[in-house]
Amino acid sequence: MTAAPGASAGFDPARLAAVISPLRRTLLAAARAAGSLPDIPDAQIQIIRALETAEAPTPGELATRLRLDRSTISNLLAAMERSGLVERRRSPADRRFVRVSLSARARGIFAAFDDASSRLLARASGALRPEELATIGAALPALERLSEALADAPEPDPDPADRAGPAAAIDPAAVATSGGAEQERA
Repeated sequence: MTAAPGASAGFDPARLAAVISPLRRTLLAAARAAGSLPDIPDAQIQIIRALETAEAPTPGELATRLRLDRSTISNLLAAMERSGLVERRRSPADRRFVRVSLSARARGIFAAFDDASSRLLARASGALRPEELATIGAALPALERLSEALADAPEPDPDPADRAGPAAAIDPAAVATSGGAEQERA
């Protein structure tokens, strides 16, 4: 039996993934509550975080960076513009292009979110031992590099063996039939 790629020196990629996702969701929910912040969908949060570090990209550039379909980005940006979170402007250099930037409202919301998150983490860290806090602190640079590596990694080609996962057990014809029947009843 071979170890998973990247598994070494006690590093368990599956365990890291299993810890990070619930930690992120818990922190997001707690920060929203603590800061009386609006419930912004995760996909929009991802766009806002990307726009914080980008110099007014085009929607296409944003789609490429976030590995999302252009139509998905277009729909998300339209909803975000209606909510006052982003601004779209024609590029002064080439009027054929639209540039996207964060609104002052989005910057304010996310400054409040970051502040609430920092306060919550500082308070919760009181439950940890000093050596645990030191371990987390020492891991932060590696976690930042891991995040960058994930963002920069090319999309993997689907492995035919992976296609036979849990989704392969779903019969599309049965889903279409049951979905249609439910729609008729609704």
